Amino acid sequence: MEQNAMRGGVIVIPARYASSRYPGKPLAPVVGATGVAQPLIARTIAAAQAARRDLPLHVATDDRRIADAVQALGEAPVMTPESCVNGTERVAAAIEALGIAPDYVINFQGDALLTPPAFVTALADWMETHPDCDVATVAMHCSPTVYAHLLQDQAAGRSGGTTVITDAASRALYFSKRVLPFLPTVPQHGAIHVLLHLGLYAYRPAALQRYRALPPSPYEQVEGLEQLRFLHYGIPIDVVTLDPPGWDPIELNNPTDLESIEATLAARGIA
Repeated sequence: MEQNAMRGGVIVIPARYASSRYPGKPLAPVVGATGVAQPLIARTIAAAQAARRDLPLHVATDDRRIADAVQALGEAPVMTPESCVNGTERVAAAIEALGIAPDYVINFQGDALLTPPAFVTALADWMETHPDCDVATVAMHCSPTVYAHLLQDQAAGRSGGTTVITDAASRALYFSKRVLPFLPTVPQHGAIHVLLHLGLYAYRPAALQRYRALPPSPYEQVEGLEQLRFLHYGIPIDVVTLDPPGWDPIELNNPTDLESIEATLAARGIA
């Protein structure tokens, strides 16, 4: 399909129902500061719009239940194939279905409702000021509480947050669901050497097309981390490293994360 070029970026939220760790997660009720529950996808859309309301937003899904929920919110879902194996492939399929070729595409994770708006702005700014960058993502220095959360998940055998190791040019060397690097002692004032990777990406449309055409890589399959396909095939990922915000932007990876997320919504007064 011929794609129409457009200036600026777009935001795409990939959302699927059949999550192995949390089936039906996009429709899971999440209680805000006033005690009112909204489905996760509604809160994620609100978080993305709060970050960059000037960018067009689309929700990419393969499930009619999610599409109906998105339509009820006044947004237009983009139906994508069930064969998409991860969010990046789903974002690529959505851009193809829309028939557009923006300057860049932001992948705002469907379970990342606590993503700081400033992080989205920083990522968009990076793509707008670095025209040679094909793929970029965001990481932050771990606060003591986030670091403890990562260690607890790891000790319990849960796949919680993801960490990233970067080189001198702030490009990703490796991403892992293990806590990297190994720290021999628990730091008292924040694990500044541990970078928590937030599932927030920006791509050029050509990089998305190339990604979708490539077969999954071995470490991508072992770790369950889609971004490792880029690294395996020599596509660099710029990492925009930021300081922690005033809250812990954990994702809703497991049902056990819900209590902490709802407490953060209450503390921030998000209804």
